[in-house]
Parts: sequence; C-alpha cells; structure tokens
Amino acid sequence: MTIFKEKLGEEFLTTSEVKRLLEEVEAERAADEEREVRYELARAIEHVNRFAFLDPEDSRALAEELLELEKVDEATAFKIADLLPQSRDELRAVYAQQRYALSGDELDEILNVVAKYA
Repeated sequence: MTIFKEKLGEEFLTTSEVKRLLEEVEAERAADEEREVRYELARAIEHVNRFAFLDPEDSRALAEELLELEKVDEATAFKIADLLPQSRDELRAVYAQQRYALSGDELDEILNVVAKYA
C-alpha cells in the first residue's frame, strides 16, 4: 500500500517564526499530561532555541526588506534572515549554489540591510 500526500501550499518562515509556533505546540502538549513530546518535536524545539537570533517580527521584517533587493529571491531572503551573515565571505557562502556571483556592492547592500537587524 502506498500513501501519497498532496502538497497544498508552501510558505517560507524564519527560524524565529518557527520557534514561536513550536512554543505554542509545546505549551499545548504540556497542558495535556497524557501527551508526550515526541523525539522529533523535542529536537526541533532544541534547534530553534539554539538558532533563532531575532524576534519573529524582526526576522520577518528583515526577510521582507531583503526581498526588495534585486538579487535576493524568497528562499535566499529567509536563509539570510536566519543566518545573519556578517561578512562578504559568509554571504558568499549563502549564494554558493547560485548560478551567478554578486558584486562587492551587491554584497555590501545586503550586509547593510542585515546590519540594521543584527
């Protein structure tokens, strides 16, 4: 027997936004004494607690501001908002899989936006 799942939609979220959602799930589970926190959920909570640096509103604002720049697509904007690169080299690593390279000015433009939030 094969089970197929249909993808109904897709939305990018920052790690900080996911952290808020997982906190809500964790609180619901804690309220129900008979419900255990599954291993996967516990690991996800541990991950977001370690890597969510901004509050959810700031992380979303950063991603949206990055989307206004020419060389930043949606997936990259959210990755940058999560990683908060501080140097050209760190930012180049984010773009390593792209088919194009950014100029120094383009890198600096992105880093200047990140600096407002970091």
